[in-house]
Amino acid sequence: MALLTFRTMGKWRRFWVMLLLGAIAFSGILSGCRSLFVSQAAQVPQLVLSILSDPKTFNAVLSAESPNIFGLTYDGLVRENPITGEIEPVLAESWDYSDDQLSLTFTLKENLKWSDGEPLTVDDVVFTYNQLYLNEDIPSNARDSLRVGQDQVLPEVEKVDERRVRFSVVEPFAPFLANTGLPILPAHALRESVEQKDSSGRPLFMSKWGIDTPPEEIVFNGPYVLKNYTTSQRVIFEKNPFYWDTKPTGEQKPFIERVVWQIVESTDTSFLQFRSGSLDSISVAPDFYSLLKREEERGKFTIYNGGPAYGTSFITFNLNQGSRNGRPLVDPIRSRWFNNVKFRQAVAYGIDRQRMINNLYRGLGRKQNSPISIQSPFHDDSLIGYDYNPERAKELLLEAGFQYNEAGQLLDDQGNLVRWSLITNAGNKIREAMASQIKQDLEQLGMQIDYAPLAFNVLVDRLSNSLQWECCLLGLTGGNEPNDGANVWFPEGNLHMFNQKPQAGREPIEGWQVADWENRIADLYIAGARELDFDRRKAIYVESQQITNEYLPFIYLVNPLSLSAVRDRIQGIEFSALGGAFWDLPNLTIASE
Repeated sequence: MALLTFRTMGKWRRFWVMLLLGAIAFSGILSGCRSLFVSQAAQVPQLVLSILSDPKTFNAVLSAESPNIFGLTYDGLVRENPITGEIEPVLAESWDYSDDQLSLTFTLKENLKWSDGEPLTVDDVVFTYNQLYLNEDIPSNARDSLRVGQDQVLPEVEKVDERRVRFSVVEPFAPFLANTGLPILPAHALRESVEQKDSSGRPLFMSKWGIDTPPEEIVFNGPYVLKNYTTSQRVIFEKNPFYWDTKPTGEQKPFIERVVWQIVESTDTSFLQFRSGSLDSISVAPDFYSLLKREEERGKFTIYNGGPAYGTSFITFNLNQGSRNGRPLVDPIRSRWFNNVKFRQAVAYGIDRQRMINNLYRGLGRKQNSPISIQSPFHDDSLIGYDYNPERAKELLLEAGFQYNEAGQLLDDQGNLVRWSLITNAGNKIREAMASQIKQDLEQLGMQIDYAPLAFNVLVDRLSNSLQWECCLLGLTGGNEPNDGANVWFPEGNLHMFNQKPQAGREPIEGWQVADWENRIADLYIAGARELDFDRRKAIYVESQQITNEYLPFIYLVNPLSLSAVRDRIQGIEFSALGGAFWDLPNLTIASE
């Protein structure tokens, strides 16, 4: 997730309330578009929302960003209820653990179907895991969260009979059940693309179901199917006629028949769009909260407050000391600064996070010190972060060998001017303001910061492909389960962005190094996943948080409150920071106006 990547792909249904990228379209354009949709839809119940950027893929396995469509279009075996925190059945009817906790057997619901009418069977589940998520030839953010133990062994998945599938692991694995919530994909539509290879030996699946694929060629199992996608304009979803869930009376869900996403590359007009009635819900930006709060009754909407949002915001330096084709990924002079822990600590002390909360978040936020979400039961509330202390920052810089010239500019021990670049995604008003303040704050320490907001796709390419960047302001989604972040903390994980190893199919890196503290964090995540006792698990993750707080691979910033405004005509809302307003969309209804 900025790169808002799901740490565990089984949390798809939560995705839109955690869109730190959320935005909406220009008022007149959007109003006109919605009028057109209403007339074409013959007044069918529909929900109009907004996203900041276009989807990057329609392939659920390859997806690494938000927004994505998969919370609407796919179900997994189970899901986490964001209100209760309990794991609930979805495609599975029930499950059973073995006595030794090393195997988990699911029984599927009867008469499941794909959106093309084909049966959804145990064979699809086995194919999805063995041929897609566990296939080392196919890059997937989900795979790291499934690895078990010191040797990072992947589970075995096997068919028991026509309704049962068994997952087996080599040792007890605390997130075992929750991590089986990954979207199930259709074997009949995808098997051939996995088995066949292109000229470079990569599975054809790697180019399957891109954003240029006609929607009618894609097969889904979730409450909605993709109906239409118009680049830079909108995504339209319609009710899946073969969706499995029904009311006791037999009425098929979802009850809201159409969902429309408007695509706009700025958050500036979201406030106007919602007030004009063009949108059914928005994430409430802090600078609009007071005015919207006064308009709740007249505007017939409710602002929901779920407390501190799940997820994090941070800046991170590129600590990768490797080279590609003989060219260092990071200039060696700057790399030496970034890899000095006192330099990173000085930067942390030099950022005035309380000013961010007061000015940018209008007081509607909290300082974030940890990679684990504030509301998670595994969060270490005792952590002492880096409150604004520019004098301490300067002391650390001097201790690290830096010096100041007569003009107050910071130089390193070789006389090089300390100047580096900061990037973030363009179009996110709050994030751009955060970056501007960081630039101002750190210039007070004598650093020169070249700040440049980038288009989202350019930013993602820098972070995951070229790996040529210096410092980035970013966000990641979060959850209750720490192991959801395994692919951030394993050195070979494909979200280990501060020291990224090239992923499958990318050019190799020479001289890639992993610090002892990186390996220690990875070991703790392995131990934490192995431990089944809650108190002992928490102690393990507390130690990992203390290490991240000391070595600062991520310099954490502010955690905003989870605030959303939703039209009162949308009924059945149960709001939480973890799930937002629409985690239970198939059960929501729209009242007549």
